[in-house]
Amino acid sequence: MPPLLDSFRAEFDAAPPADLEGAHLRDARRYALAAALRDGLPGPRSEAWKYTSLRALERRSFVPAPQERVAVDPALLAEIPAPRLVFVNGHFDAGLSRIQRLPRGVHLIALSQALHDCDPRECAFMARRFDGTEELFPRVNSALAVDGVMLRATEESDGAEPVHVVFVGAPADGDRAWNLRHMVELREQARLTLCEHILTAGEHAHLANTVMQVKLAAGSRLDHVRIQDEGAGASLIQRTEAALAGDAVLRRLDLELGAGLGRHEFNVALRGADAAVHANGVQLAAGRRHNDTRLAVDHAVPDTRCELTWRGIGAERGRAVFHGGILIRAGADRTDANLSNKNLLLSEGAEVDSQPVLEIHADEVKAAHGTTVGQLDPQALFYLRARGVPAAQARAILTAAFCRETLAVIANEALRELATARLDAALERLPAP
Repeated sequence: MPPLLDSFRAEFDAAPPADLEGAHLRDARRYALAAALRDGLPGPRSEAWKYTSLRALERRSFVPAPQERVAVDPALLAEIPAPRLVFVNGHFDAGLSRIQRLPRGVHLIALSQALHDCDPRECAFMARRFDGTEELFPRVNSALAVDGVMLRATEESDGAEPVHVVFVGAPADGDRAWNLRHMVELREQARLTLCEHILTAGEHAHLANTVMQVKLAAGSRLDHVRIQDEGAGASLIQRTEAALAGDAVLRRLDLELGAGLGRHEFNVALRGADAAVHANGVQLAAGRRHNDTRLAVDHAVPDTRCELTWRGIGAERGRAVFHGGILIRAGADRTDANLSNKNLLLSEGAEVDSQPVLEIHADEVKAAHGTTVGQLDPQALFYLRARGVPAAQARAILTAAFCRETLAVIANEALRELATARLDAALERLPAP
């Protein structure tokens, strides 16, 4: 058995499910771990993992992150206002969190607290089964996750004040691993603005494995910003699953700026008429970073919409992998689906692999998808240089302009400014060619 899987099995054996979780959840955990160990890690023949090798990761061993509090400089969170829920190395940190004054209609709690204080039925989402043979990491998450975010919004929530959730990776003795499970649920006509921060408090080589489930009831709207800026040694395996009822709207921005190995699977099911998802993002693969993003939008019923605008940058020896999948099922007439993925190669050693996929089983639809991989426009560079702009500054201006189109999906001005600042800071770290 590979050391990675042996680490997962040892963690489960050392801390079996608590009795307070209920028999149903305990059985689901055991089933998930058994399935993960049986099927193992996806290999190079797996189409979903074709461009992301797990050979180096499977040879590594991890130990669970300790329960004791890890000191983090509060300055790291200085720009993140309340209300905020903070986790350090996979554990809820009450001292850094600020959730005393939540917006009206918003309920926010750490999963670790919910497992102890709530009716087990409130945590039924934890028993969700993952039956695909390639779903190793969601299965491991189901078996081992004991903390995360539970965020619910009622019709009283207007979404005017953002809620922040923060995940910090901090140095520790040895390589640590943690699993976090999140639930974000909006009831009918609810409005919520959520900002997710993934940060580093210093050099480390930990593994974070997270699953987020998002449920939007009829007429609800979620604005979700996710800023991933982990350290170069970190490994992040993340999965987001969103289900939208009729008239629900999900507007989302993902900034993939950090991590040595980063993979995010974002799956959206549009299950009600007039449901819509607008999901933009930026992938930045510099140094030796490997960034893999997989989008899958399922148009299951008529009159649904998706708009996906993604930009990728490869620099030095970085590699950006993008898969944009749109499925329009039979009977999903009047679907409107668009995907745009444009990429820049700033160095000869960088690589971008882009795979747009459009699968249509209905007749009356409007759909388009496209991808490009290229370099900065030499004419635009010449135009700026001819007006006295230094070469490095000219390249920085054009690179920033290439990415900023994606930020338009954010309605909240303060969040847009925050995302712009984080993106600009990451671009400034790019070396000159």
